[in-house]
This record gives sequence, C-alpha cells and structure tokens, in this order.
Amino acid sequence: MTVRKNSTLIRAISLSLGMSVGLLGCGNQQQKDNVVEGAAQTISDLQVVDCLLPGQVRKLGNSTYLTPRRPTQTTAADCRIRGGEYVAYDRADYKTALNVWMETAEAGDAEAQVNVGQIFERGLGGEPNYEAAVIWYEKAAKQGNARAQFNLGTLYEQGLGVEKNKLLAINYYRQAWGLPEDNVIYQSAANKEQEALREQLNKALSEKNTQIKLLSRQISDLEKKNTQIASNDSAKEEIKQLKEWVARLEEERKLTVAGIEELPRYRKPSAAPVKQIRTAGSTDNVSLKDINFGKYYALIIGNQNYDSIEDLFTPHADSVKTKELLEKEYGFDVTVLLDADNANIMRAINELNDKLTEKDNLLIFYAGHGSRITTGDYEAGYWLPVNAGAPPDDTFWVSNEFVTRHLARLKAKRVMVVADSCYAGLLSNAPGYLFMGDDADYSLDYVRYKLPQKSRLLLSSGGDAPVLDNFGRGNSLFARAFLEVLENSQGVISGPELFLKVREKVSERSKKSGVVQIPEFKAIKGAGHEVGDFFFVRKAS
Repeated sequence: MTVRKNSTLIRAISLSLGMSVGLLGCGNQQQKDNVVEGAAQTISDLQVVDCLLPGQVRKLGNSTYLTPRRPTQTTAADCRIRGGEYVAYDRADYKTALNVWMETAEAGDAEAQVNVGQIFERGLGGEPNYEAAVIWYEKAAKQGNARAQFNLGTLYEQGLGVEKNKLLAINYYRQAWGLPEDNVIYQSAANKEQEALREQLNKALSEKNTQIKLLSRQISDLEKKNTQIASNDSAKEEIKQLKEWVARLEEERKLTVAGIEELPRYRKPSAAPVKQIRTAGSTDNVSLKDINFGKYYALIIGNQNYDSIEDLFTPHADSVKTKELLEKEYGFDVTVLLDADNANIMRAINELNDKLTEKDNLLIFYAGHGSRITTGDYEAGYWLPVNAGAPPDDTFWVSNEFVTRHLARLKAKRVMVVADSCYAGLLSNAPGYLFMGDDADYSLDYVRYKLPQKSRLLLSSGGDAPVLDNFGRGNSLFARAFLEVLENSQGVISGPELFLKVREKVSERSKKSGVVQIPEFKAIKGAGHEVGDFFFVRKAS
C-alpha cells in the first residue's frame, strides 16, 4: 500500500479497505476557521538567547576594576533582569551569536569554543560550515571537553567537514566517555568496517600461527635427523630456509597483532543483570541496592484537537496511558498538558528549570502534529501546538531549536525526549548510536558507570518522514510499542534497550499495514549530552 502525505486521500482509501489509517502531523492539512493568536511578548521572553552579561566590579586592595563581559545562554527575560545584552531580532543570523562567544573562545575557553563550533555546524539559518566547526571542536577537545569530543565523533561518523572515518569516530566517543583506550566499559555494536577488519586480522593471525607451528615442527624433525647425519648439507640448507621463512612469518604476525591492538576493544560487564528494584514513591528518590537514581519527573504533551489543522485520533489516549504507567509502575511525578498552545508548551518547558536538581531525571513525551521547513540543505523540525496554522504558516510553531536550547540549561542529570510526531527525528542531527548492540549486557556495572554521566537523548517514532496515528489498539503504533516494552520490563531498562525493543515492534507491525516506519534513537547535540544514559526503574512487585 502506498502512503501519501495527503491524509484526506489516505482516509478515503482506508475506508474503502475497511480500516482507518492516520498520519501524525504531515502533509496537506485542511484549514479551519479560527486561529488563536499567542502573546508575542510572552513567547519572546521564553526564548533562550545568547546573552552577554555585564562585567563584575571587583576590588583588589585600593584599586577597583571591571572584569570582561561574560557570555551565557539563558532566557530573554532573565538576560534583561540581569542587565545583559542580546540580539532581540534576527537571531537566525549566526554572526550575532558569534559576536557573543568569539572573544571568550579565542581567549581559550573550551565551553565557548564548543558553542562557536555548534554555531558554525548549525549555520542558524545559513549554510552550515562544518570545516570551521571541526577547527573549534578540536581546540576544545584537546582541552578534554567531552561535548567537543562527542560532536567531533558525530562529524567523523557522517563525513561532515572531514573525511568519513568511523573508527576515528568511535575513538572520539571513547574520549567523551573519559575511558582509556584499553578499558571500554562494555561490548557494543561497532561499525561494520571495524568488525570486518577485526575478523580479517584475526583470520590472518590464526593462519600465521598455524603455519609457524607446522614449520617449527618440521624444523625440529629435520634437526633430529641431521644430528645423526652430520654431513647432510642439503638438510642443513633446508633447515636454514625454513627458519628464515618462520622469521618472516613472525614479523608479519607481529604486524597483525599490532593492527588488532589498534582497534577499539569492548568489554561486557560480568555482573548479574539488574532485577531487584525498590522505589519509595513519586516524590522520593528511586534506588536499587547501593545505586541512587534520583527523582523522576515527566512532562507529557498530547495535542489532538487543533484549531486550524486536521485533528488527530490518539494523542490523548497515548498521554493518559503513559501518565498512568509512569506514575504507578515507575514512580514518576507527572505533569500532563492536553491540547496545549505554543505559550503553554514553552512556559511548561521553561518552568522545569525551577523544579529539577542536578540529580534528577526528566522525561518529555510529545504526541501530536509535527512539521518541517527546508531551507537549501538545512531542515528544521517543529512541534505543532493546537493554535498552529497549517504549513507553511509557522507563526505559532514550537521549533526543535527552542526545545534543544532549553534542555541545555536544565539542571537535570538525565533527560530523554520521546517524540511521536511526523519528522520527530529532526530534533537531533546526531547519527544513531555506535555503542549499542542487540546482545549488550546492561548490568549493574553498566548502570554505575553511566549514571554520573549527563545525558540528553531522543527516542522518536520515526525519522524525517510521516508516522502512523493508529494501529495501536486505541493508541498510535509507536505509543503502543513504547507502553508494551515498559509494561513488560521487570527491572531496570536503559535507553538503548528500550529503543531496540520498541524499534523491533514498530518495524514489524508497520510493515503489516503497508507502511515503513522505523523509530530512531540519538543524542541531542547542543543540549549538553555527555554520553550518559536514561534508566526506567520498575517498582518491586
């Protein structure tokens, strides 16, 4: 069955087949009569801006001096309150953002250098300059900045601004973890090129070992015979040639071993899988044995009834079911927004910063329409609030850039965004994880290592494409799979585990409906990700 973006046509075809197919937030939606106007000033105040704070007046002995101005990222309202300076208009012009960060970056500040690199990589309305981004990321990476190392890894993996090199990408990811070359925490799925090379080198090493063993045995036999026939010159020459052959094989063997040693090594934890869970309630810390996961919060947004574009069928049911499951079985403190306009969505995200601490966990679940705007080679994704106009009217749309910049300033240690909308994968331009495999062992050692690492993760229902709004027995296809995996989990489930199980269910079930839908799992670049993880901890039975 061919899927088109015109949802009206799809519904007509579906009804003729005796079934209902919906697409979340895609294509040619029908205009309605009323468009609710937002409060422009309020929205502007909630935007995260590149703010240049005034210098501090300090005294040293009898002298008074003014420190240089300090760049930071905060809301426009907060910047004004603190006496800061920011560009009120034309924020898409990357030159204005560069003016805020460049002086500090050139002075050698690693965080400022990463921000400059991200400005060049995004382009912020212009063409991305990946080569310049690489230069600034490398400056910060040499100082041990984990964000810069991770961002460099993504560029090398995709071949943006540099020659594509997945092995080098893995090495930068390793550095972002803070691990030495010979001590990777767990065995994961390396890229195909690395695995093929490892297999080839191991096969060559095995062949050389066998040849050396056989030749050494032959030399030993000849030497025994030669002691009985001391004048056998031909035997002596044969032994000499065999030893030279063995010497060459030994040299080749050393080179092969060195090549294997240069490849990244992965080690599975040997500790037992996590099973026994104890939680104390939605307002208490979640703990397991000696591991304190902190408190869990969730912001759930379900937009179903739209003012100016076509309504959806399942976001309310998806949101209510997710709320019930997270509260009862996983100890979350949940806030739900149903049919929220742009101001309410942006205000709710902004207010999270006052609630969360550096030890907490945050899940943002969005179900509703999504859209995109393409400018040249650059694509920007959006969440559509209920007062959104139909494409291309993006007046009230909530941009992925807004979400990303707010995630960067949240205090929470671990954040996961679960987005069930069209083009949800555009929230992050990072590639999918390399350090993730179907057979990975996510044990207590893995949890202990990952827990202190900051994470900003995206689990999306699809990539840069439409996604289904039904086929989930009252929920969307993706939401049903997401809920089933959490319902069936009996212990701790990590982000990669959750994704792999959800992807399997969605991919298999979508094919039966004649649609190709493949969920994605990524880090959210530019939001402060440090290669951490997100853990869902099931309450004890």
